[in-house]
This record gives sequence, C-alpha cells and structure tokens, in this order.
Amino acid sequence: MSGMIESVIKTSPLGRWYIELTDTMKDEEPIICMDVYEYADKIEEMGKEYDGVVEVIWSSDDDVTPEQINEVRMQMNAYEAEQEAIRNGEANLADGTPNFNDPNHYEDA
Repeated sequence: MSGMIESVIKTSPLGRWYIELTDTMKDEEPIICMDVYEYADKIEEMGKEYDGVVEVIWSSDDDVTPEQINEVRMQMNAYEAEQEAIRNGEANLADGTPNFNDPNHYEDA
C-alpha cells in the first residue's frame, strides 16, 4: 500500500516559512517542520509505514510569498544534492564543503 502525504508551505506570524505535513490516509494532527532537514526526517519516518512508497503533494497558503516558495525549493535542491554526494561517497558535497560523513576524506586538525 502506498501513502499520500500533503506538504503545505505556510508562513508564521513572524514571516518565517514552515512546512505542515499531513498523512492523508490518517486522521491525525499535522506535523510542523521548521526546515528541510526536519522535513526529510519526518517524510522518511511517515513513509516507513508504507514501505517507503509515498506520494507527496505540494501546495502553499495564499499568504506565502514567491520568495519563500523559492527559498524552500532552493533548500530542498541543496539537501538532495548533499544526500546524493553522501550516497556516492564524494570527497565534497555539492556546495564544495568537505563530506564529513566519510572520515576518509578529511583529517583532524
């Protein structure tokens, strides 16, 4: 069985974006994610119940600005590039920083 997770970009009263996750297959309270790392962890956690087979539906509230949507998109792209570099065992991540997840690629100072 596959799952369906709704991801809605929202804006806090202070103007900061966050992502609200809802498992559409259940009647539970939404999960709030304040950054893309938390989002990725929660999606993975929620997907375990569906053996990792989930469809993610994206939307945003009306008060979310195009700049906020673009920021989320850019951070998601950077996160995915970072994860790919880690999976491939590359010496540097996509942004050029050392891959500290692989101790063979750096020395202690």
